[in-house]
This record gives sequence, structure tokens and C-alpha cells, in this order.
Amino acid sequence: MNNRELSTLNGFQHSAAILQWLMLAVAVCFTPALAAQGSADGRMDPGNYFRERADIRKYAVILTGPSVGEETTSRFRQWSFSLHDILIRDYGYSSDSITLLMDRGSDSYPDNSRVDGACDRQTIVTQLEALAGQVKDGDQLTLFLIGHGTGSDEESKFNIVGPDITGEEFAALLDNFDQQDLVIVNTTSASYGFSTSLSSEGRVVISATRSPAEKFDPIFSGYFIEALAQRNGDLDKNNRVSMLEAFNYARQSVDAWYEEQGRLASEHASLDDNGDALFTLDPNATEADGRLAEIAYIDVLTADDANLSPEALALKAQVQELEREVFLLRGRKADFLADDYWAQMEQLLIDLARTTGQYHEYLEN
Repeated sequence: MNNRELSTLNGFQHSAAILQWLMLAVAVCFTPALAAQGSADGRMDPGNYFRERADIRKYAVILTGPSVGEETTSRFRQWSFSLHDILIRDYGYSSDSITLLMDRGSDSYPDNSRVDGACDRQTIVTQLEALAGQVKDGDQLTLFLIGHGTGSDEESKFNIVGPDITGEEFAALLDNFDQQDLVIVNTTSASYGFSTSLSSEGRVVISATRSPAEKFDPIFSGYFIEALAQRNGDLDKNNRVSMLEAFNYARQSVDAWYEEQGRLASEHASLDDNGDALFTLDPNATEADGRLAEIAYIDVLTADDANLSPEALALKAQVQELEREVFLLRGRKADFLADDYWAQMEQLLIDLARTTGQYHEYLEN
């Protein structure tokens, strides 16, 4: 951290908690590993994507396909139920804002209230069409795909009950959500080809694999869910996990697992968030991919306290929106003259500290 950063932060010593977070966030975010400047070519302007407002609602759809064998079926079931429960426990979702379509639905899990239906074509279409009629402009939808996939040069599919669905067919279903922010986390085997079909401007698309040839069942899904659980993937310690943080946590955990096993990795996770369908293995906010994923959070405003008043929710949204502006400005550092950059950064940090202080004072009174 340089003297300019310290002088900005030292003005807020009246709030130790705010100062501690800001110092850690700036120190982490400006390390050379994370702030290495890359070419601006291919980078998109996040614009109005993934804004933080009190009136925005967030939804999740979990699609879990069928499997053969009790071990794999049990693993898919555990991942799906864990993800469902984590979204409710740690991220402020309700059962009404989560749709879980799993295997054969109630035929497979008659005693589990989490399951909303079968993971077959008709149910997927019906549920997504119903959700499209419910969401409003600016809302956010996160889709998780768990199960098996197949890939080839001609066509990639997600294995569901009955006829499988292709990436192009699934992409057509998502056309109904062109006014919403979308995150798609495809953790299936051979997920790459399917995922490229879903790439579009304003979307964060995560694939557990980087090519159709990676056909073995990935372990990426388990580590991605682990990143979300209790916010384990929170690198910058702002008590939130961005999709970039979750991706990097899972990717690094997968690499470590294969190294510990002494095995050659059979999966390589990749991410695209600039709409060019050219997935990146090591995304960050200064490269072609990573800038949008860094500001894509799936937690709702009431994640830590369901009883927040409208005034408190508005302040919390302002805090999160200012954090978003800090991240966006940092990702564009190479686009500014040094003095202009630091003038804007200082003002954002001042506004963030003041608003955070107001929010905590409101909670204490």
C-alpha cells in the first residue's frame, strides 16, 4: 500500500472496523498477483450489470440430472441439497426463491420438500417460463447445473431425464431473461461446449472443464459449493463471496487435490464474462475475463439479518454499490492518469467509509 492509500484511510480511525476492512481490501486487491495490468483488448464495460439496490430480488435454479450408480447419485444429491441449504442459511434466499429440479423429482425423493420437480425437458421449460414471468428488470438469476454432460465438435448436451438438452436449446430458454443479470455455473462433465453456447454480454458463465475431451466426472462442483459455504471463498474479507472468488477458490482446490493424489488433472475450470465465448483458465479483473465476475454476488441484502428495516436495507445497498464502484475503478486503473485515478479512488473510499459507518451506527441504535 502506498502513502496515498494510507493517507486516505487514516482519516477514518474513528471506526476501527471500517479502517481494518478497507486496509485489508486495498492491500489484498493491489498485490502484484491480482493487479497485474493486462491488455484492455476484449474487456467489456460492466455498465449497469450486477448493481446493488434494495429493490433487486435474486433467484436460484438448481438443475441436477440423473446418474447411474448409487455412489454418484448420492454425491449429486448431497451437492444439490447442500447448495440449497447454503443459499438459505448463508445467502438470504427463501424456499420460494430457489427452484430445485432433481433427477425424477418426487418419484426419486418423495419425502424431500426441497425438490420442486423432475429434471426433464418439460419441467425445465415450464419452471423457467414461470420464473421469467415473475422476475422484473434488474433482478438476478443464478443457475447451477450438476450432473453428467456429453460433448463433441458438433453438439454438447446436459444429461437430463428423457431426451438430453443441447447448449443451443438451453440458451434459447435463457433468452427470456435478457433484462436480468445471469450467472451460470455448469459443473457437469464435458461442460465446455455446452457453456460456450450460453455466453452473452452481461453474463458470468463458469464451466468445470475447458474442452469436450474432459469427460470424467469433475470434482469442481464440490469445491465451488465449499467456497460458498460459510463464505469460505471470501478473499478480500468483505463478508461476501463474488463469483470470481468462488471460481478461484474451487479451481485452486481442484488443482491441489490432483497434486495431492499424484494424478494428472482431468479437469480444468474456465470462466467467461465478456460474452466472447473464449473462456479463461485464470481470470482476473484486469484481463478479458474476470471483471464482471468480480462484482457478481449472489447474496441478498437480508443474508445476515432478515429483520432489517427499509432504511437499513437502503444503507446496506449503498455500501455494496460503493464497494462495486471501488472494484470497477480498480479494474480500470490502466485507463487513467495516476492523479485522476487516485482522486477518484480516494473519494470512493471516503464515501464507502462514511456510508459503512452510518450503516453500523443505524444497527447499533
